[in-house]
Amino acid sequence: MAKYNRNTGKSWSPTQVAQLKRLAKQNTPTRVIGLKLGRTEDAVRSKASEKGVSLKPTNQSPYNRRKS
Repeated sequence: MAKYNRNTGKSWSPTQVAQLKRLAKQNTPTRVIGLKLGRTEDAVRSKASEKGVSLKPTNQSPYNRRKS
């Protein structure tokens, strides 16, 4: 199990929120964002929801179909 205690219980800094927004915009997986910020996936999802940041991947066709 990954250790997330680095920032557990600490409030989010404006820098971390900005990094969350930047990583989400780059289609970074939620788990990776959490590891980079020292937060759990749930904490990342919660903060993203609070700030109106979408964690859904963009630029992907449904069902992983690619145009030939």
